[in-house]
Amino acid sequence: MRKIILSVILITILVLTFISNFIIADNPIPAEAVKFDTGDTAWMIVATAFVLLMTPGLGFFYGGMVGKKNVISTMLQSFMAMVIVTILWTVVAFGLAFGPTIGGIIGNPSYNLFFEGVGTNTAWSLAPTIPFILFALFQAKFAIITPALITGAFAERIRFWAYLLFMVLFIILIYAPLAHMTWHPDGVFFKMGVLDFAGGTVVHMSAGWAALAGAIFLGKRKVQKSNPARITYVLLGTGLLWFGWFGFNAGSALGANGLAAQALGTTTVAAAAAAMAWVFLDKILGHKLSALGACIGAVVGLVAITPAAGFVSISHAIFIGLFSAIVSNIVVSKFPKGKIDDALDVFACHGVGGMVGMLLTGVFASKAINPAVGDNQGLIFGTPTLFINQLTALVIVSIFAFVASYALFFIVNKITPLRVSEEKEELGLDISQHGEFL
Repeated sequence: MRKIILSVILITILVLTFISNFIIADNPIPAEAVKFDTGDTAWMIVATAFVLLMTPGLGFFYGGMVGKKNVISTMLQSFMAMVIVTILWTVVAFGLAFGPTIGGIIGNPSYNLFFEGVGTNTAWSLAPTIPFILFALFQAKFAIITPALITGAFAERIRFWAYLLFMVLFIILIYAPLAHMTWHPDGVFFKMGVLDFAGGTVVHMSAGWAALAGAIFLGKRKVQKSNPARITYVLLGTGLLWFGWFGFNAGSALGANGLAAQALGTTTVAAAAAAMAWVFLDKILGHKLSALGACIGAVVGLVAITPAAGFVSISHAIFIGLFSAIVSNIVVSKFPKGKIDDALDVFACHGVGGMVGMLLTGVFASKAINPAVGDNQGLIFGTPTLFINQLTALVIVSIFAFVASYALFFIVNKITPLRVSEEKEELGLDISQHGEFL
């Protein structure tokens, strides 16, 4: 049955690809021919490549943390996100995220099926100095890494084909609506004035809440504690993530300009501050200063600064890094691991880090840093409106992402079992799912 379904999918894609060549695109989004800026275009090509590098970096980051029997499977989950989401984004998901709005919730995908109308001579309305196709490909890399982030929660116990199906449904039904609501000019969050520079809600909160839903639905691993397979992989993965995050955040300025430089600065100081806070707090609490702790702290800082990167000052970015690391460290230590098996603490790091970052954006956002903030600056400037908007979006996204993700896990499990058998879990997913081993 699985072979028949896969064959039908491949044939359908081939047929639709052929038919799409005869579609004349009619894109109503303001995308008339403009004079592109070569510097902006060059930077965004580089930034797009940087963001893609984050996903294999995440593979190393997660792969080094799991037990030796599950390294290949864990890393392959990230790699296959690059494969599946790239095609899905091109075929339909980009239109769902950035197509003409349907009620401010979702885009109409019919105008951009198979990237029809997404060319080199037109531009996205909010990125007029770079080709439309470059904007679309940059956004594709955000979509790719989001489901890959979720995999750390249900590591070492999920069937690979079930994960692929969940990933497709997650992108279409959760990621695309959140991207549209947050980043499309007609999206409900955008029109509310919610600020999310590079993905605090769209990427990290959605992944964090989906991770929690997955950990609850799949239940605990047979053996919850195992020695990390390769701490060196974690260090390598952290370095690749930190490097790629410059494209993630500075690239979200959508041009080679001062805002990109500001985002690059806030990104690096927040990551450094968070790594420092994490290991210092570990030492204060009587633990050893570990490589694993330093790496996790840096990633938490990168997560937390993401929504704020282009809106806050360097000093405020340092505070965001320090504060987010302390909060996430406490959540990790207090998380009920005996009851909920979030294997790699995805919710405590990405979910909590994203929420802290969203709220602190509402505290520190400044029009002196980014004029787009307008009069609704952060709470410290005496205007509470932005903070209230951020808090409102946080509550809505949290409920939506958790409930919808849990529903998707339930649906996928009805179609094909999500969890491997105890025997295969004991054997390890590398052998049982892929016939390979380290």
